Amino acid sequence: MKEERQYKFFVFCIGERRAGYAEGIGEMEQYCIYLRKSRADAEAEARGEGETLSRHQQALLEFARHQSLKVVKIYREIVSGETIAARPVMQALLAEVEQGLWAGVLVMEVERLARGDTMDQGLVAQTFKYSATKIITPLKTYDPTNEFDEEYFEFGLFMSRREYKTINRRLQRGRLASAKEGKYVASRAPFGYEKVKIQGDKGYTLKIVPEAASIVRLIFSLYVEGEIAEDGARKRIGIQQLAKRLNEMHIPSIRHSYWQKETIRDILTNPVYNGKIRWNWRPAKAKMVAGKKVITRPYNQEESCLLVNGLHKAIIDEKLFLGAQEYLNQHPVSPVGQKKGLKNPLAGLLVCGKCGHKMVRRKGGKKAIDYLVCHEKGCSNVSAPFYLVEDRLMGALKEWFFTYRWEWSFQEALPKGEEEILTASLGKVQKRLHTLQEQQDTLCDLLEQKVYTAERFRQRTQTLKGKIEETNKEYEAIEKNQEKVRQYEEKRRHALPSIEDFITLYRLLPTVSRKNELLKALLEKVVYTKEANGCFRGNTPDEFSLALYPKLQRGKK
Repeated sequence: MKEERQYKFFVFCIGERRAGYAEGIGEMEQYCIYLRKSRADAEAEARGEGETLSRHQQALLEFARHQSLKVVKIYREIVSGETIAARPVMQALLAEVEQGLWAGVLVMEVERLARGDTMDQGLVAQTFKYSATKIITPLKTYDPTNEFDEEYFEFGLFMSRREYKTINRRLQRGRLASAKEGKYVASRAPFGYEKVKIQGDKGYTLKIVPEAASIVRLIFSLYVEGEIAEDGARKRIGIQQLAKRLNEMHIPSIRHSYWQKETIRDILTNPVYNGKIRWNWRPAKAKMVAGKKVITRPYNQEESCLLVNGLHKAIIDEKLFLGAQEYLNQHPVSPVGQKKGLKNPLAGLLVCGKCGHKMVRRKGGKKAIDYLVCHEKGCSNVSAPFYLVEDRLMGALKEWFFTYRWEWSFQEALPKGEEEILTASLGKVQKRLHTLQEQQDTLCDLLEQKVYTAERFRQRTQTLKGKIEETNKEYEAIEKNQEKVRQYEEKRRHALPSIEDFITLYRLLPTVSRKNELLKALLEKVVYTKEANGCFRGNTPDEFSLALYPKLQRGKK
């Protein structure tokens, strides 16, 4: 009867944190459960062996009941990710473990906590160690404060990582072999197809979705062959106009709420519509940025990709597909800087004041001027001529410079600055250090006069030595801060003449990229806002506002 009452208590506490006392049990340490599905679990579910997380939850709850552990919360990791950065539930668990909220965490195996690289494994191990949080499995309880348990836990994580790399290597070889056989190995089917299991064989292929496929054919036809104009001639439609046409027709897009030119470009360049399988087109590559691992997917060279005939049927015939590639090569639509170079000196700096997206430079015709626009659908921010925005920015920078210089002169005139305060602190520490050194000399005299015994002398010497070391560290820290202040003041003094000549230098720079680099060295961003359209109701094109965010600000170190 007692066991039944305790079991009901555990079920009642799941999913919420309860502090204090429980009826009939008294005050207890609190525990949580972490559940995560592995690749083997997913394969077992596909064989009909039941939902993994539910089975693990039931097993751990039963184990907690027998061990009289008060479980008050369950973490369920639904997403699958190699790193902690890709697992939000794990991040939340570590944050609470770091705060010491849990006496222990129940998992099926320690490998469920971290299977990432050594950085992730070290983060998990240290978080549990410094918070003295136990890791409890049905087979063993790991106490991270115990040296032997800590080594056993770290070894378990190491072997888990090794097993993961072996499985991943085998998986990648299998995906490459499947791609060579013409099977579709990507996780998501392209627009116009659905992913289907191959009958009587392993792997997947693609099946045409008639409604979506008709849209793909329309895109290729309008881009290559065009539509019949009023004079009877065919007129080709560009990528931007194609996106606009599809949005006007209210055709559902692939990922976004509306069609974008980048989506149209990806469809036109994808050989899957011509019955081919392309692999290794955009491989995932890791690099370190500011001490953190960042995964990028750069476009690969054509000769480095695998291109074979697929098992699926083509939506577009080869003649039409090759025609699209020919037009794309004549008028490439590529990311900034890949082929034509940077065209906008304000690229990456000018931000829309209404939706927060980056503004872009729209090229005018042969006689038309360029405009800065926001391409976000539904944004009401009005565009403005590029030359007006550039001129306004130069004027704003000049005004900011004179204000900055005035503030600098005012700040220099202040009776007490940070450097004076640090100098005064340094003097106090020097006096304290001098006093400690005198006390150390006095100890030697007391030992010679036999006032202090050798043991007493040793104890006092050790105490003074520790105080002297701490004071020396404090002295060095103040000196470092003082040097930082001096360098900053010097930097600001030298910055003034270069900023004063900034506009002249900007106009003389030979390339747009150099101008962009110069602006980015001075500014974090520029927020652009315009409400009135200059073409109607007597408004002028220059009725817009710019908000500057300089990197060098008063009082910023």
